[in-house]
Amino acid sequence: MATSLNRRDWLKSNSLAALALGFSIPSMGMGNEEGMLRSFGMAQGLINLGSNENPYGISPKAKEALLAMVAESHRYQFNVASLSDFEKEIAKYYQVGADQIVATAGSGDALGKLARHFNKGSLVTATPTFATLPNTAKKIGTKVIEVPLTPDKVHDLPAMLRAIDNNTGLVYICNPANPSSTVLSTQALKDFCIEASKKAVIVIDEAYIDFLDDPESKSMISLIDKHPNVIVVRTFSKIHAMAGLRVGFVVGHPAIIRALDENYFTNSQINISNLAAAAALASLQDEAHRASCKQKNAAARSYTFNALKEMNIACVPSHTNFLFFPLGKYPGDFAKDMLAKNVILRSNSYPDGKWGRVSVGTLDEMKQFINILKADWQG
Repeated sequence: MATSLNRRDWLKSNSLAALALGFSIPSMGMGNEEGMLRSFGMAQGLINLGSNENPYGISPKAKEALLAMVAESHRYQFNVASLSDFEKEIAKYYQVGADQIVATAGSGDALGKLARHFNKGSLVTATPTFATLPNTAKKIGTKVIEVPLTPDKVHDLPAMLRAIDNNTGLVYICNPANPSSTVLSTQALKDFCIEASKKAVIVIDEAYIDFLDDPESKSMISLIDKHPNVIVVRTFSKIHAMAGLRVGFVVGHPAIIRALDENYFTNSQINISNLAAAAALASLQDEAHRASCKQKNAAARSYTFNALKEMNIACVPSHTNFLFFPLGKYPGDFAKDMLAKNVILRSNSYPDGKWGRVSVGTLDEMKQFINILKADWQG
């Protein structure tokens, strides 16, 4: 109860008060969007660039579908005729069978359940990476083998392949990667999945794939028929701008989907609200809105990358809706210092130094961020 009161009080004060209350950005983890409070300090003009959200909002078609579904809010999904084929419609869009998909309340829900389902043997993953699956594995006692990214901040596939042994149960790859924003060669990743899946189940998290050109040609979904140990996780949280509506799904071979459905994923679809399901199906049909979001993101990302470059900050070339950059000899806690200036972003220390991650907001938000950063950059 005390924590709840403190949060409400914080909204009435300024960002410096948040520091006094112990609101710590780094403690949440660089590659973990859960726990970040989007509304913290917005009344004081806080710019939230810490959660990799789409700032342009859901598709107008999705909004119409959501509002129309309000009248059916008293019904369970299975009692709403227009939602009876929810998973089938998603499967149809991605050109897979209805028995090759299971819907979840966001991809985070899927990743946590996958860590629990495949709890026999060790987990091989990158470091740093998106935290939900590895952290869940650690909490339930799974041995986690973390392979550092390359100097270019890309998954080190040869090293990860060497780390897989007869005790490995699961391999996790986030591609495009969070927090490093890099992307693997499509062919290299396919070759890795084919080889690694001979020994373990491979989970490919494609949360940010829609920011790539021709994303479906780069997806690992094409492997699932011939390589049943390959699983792909997707979400409506990023390009579809539905982070708060919580819709995701897992794509895999029918045998593995059936096994998931009979275990931790039983009735996972019922955890998605009628409103969210209706919005998701409508959003799939609004290619124009997604194209607009992608174009605006690319423009704001390019502006920010070039501005950081002009400040001699060697930002990693990004393929996502966020940027990852070294902080050099920055003397303090970058995230806390930026919070004091009304900007939420992420920072952390790794073996090769301090790094920051900033989400790509609107172009105006990124211009504000750069102006604030220029004022007293200490890198």
